[in-house]
Amino acid sequence: MSIETCYRALSALAMGVLVTLAILCLVRCIKGPRVSDRVLAVNMVGALTIIMVVVFAVLLGEGYLADIALIYAMISFLAVVVLSKVYMGIYRERKHEEACLREMEKEENVK
Repeated sequence: MSIETCYRALSALAMGVLVTLAILCLVRCIKGPRVSDRVLAVNMVGALTIIMVVVFAVLLGEGYLADIALIYAMISFLAVVVLSKVYMGIYRERKHEEACLREMEKEENVK
């Protein structure tokens, strides 16, 4: 058994573990009880995808795949920032509506 065969087997095992983790993160993204769990799961899937691309780059010996991983990292970061902004906007809107409802209830109780 040569070192290259062992290297390929280790790479296949690593890819299997990464794919399993990505599937588990997708399940958390779908079933997550809170929005913050879903955002975190999306971020984790992005990170795992970047790692998988880097493992492929090393396995195939192709340098351009590392560039693709860097571009995907930037896109993943922007996606998480946008999701966080949307979540914070929804959270603030709900708090504002709750505050308005409480004020209306107070005014009705005073009358």
